[in-house]
Amino acid sequence: MVYAVVRTSGRQEKVEVGSIITVNRVSGDSTGKLQLPAVLLVDGDQVTTDAAALAKVTVTAEVLNDLRGPKIVIQRYKNKTGYKSRQGHRQDLTRLKVTGIK
Repeated sequence: MVYAVVRTSGRQEKVEVGSIITVNRVSGDSTGKLQLPAVLLVDGDQVTTDAAALAKVTVTAEVLNDLRGPKIVIQRYKNKTGYKSRQGHRQDLTRLKVTGIK
C-alpha cells in the first residue's frame, strides 16, 4: 500500500492513487494537471520523511472541476444597542484526482 501526505492550500491531505480530494481553489496548467509537494511517503513498511528524498517524489493530480463550498452565515449582534450585522460566505474549492505517486 503506497500513500503520501501532501501539502496543498495550507493544509495536509493523505492521498493514494485514484483518491479524490477537495481543496481550496488551485489552478493547474493548460491540460489541468498539477504537482503537489509531498511531506511524507509510505511505501509498504518503508516511511520516508527526509526532505532530500521527498524532493525526488512527485505526486501528480488532475483538476476534475471547480466548485463552491456550502454557505456559511456570519452574524454579529450587540444587545441593547440595535446593532446587528449579517454576512455570508462561500469558499471557492477545487476537486482533484490523484493520478500518480512516483
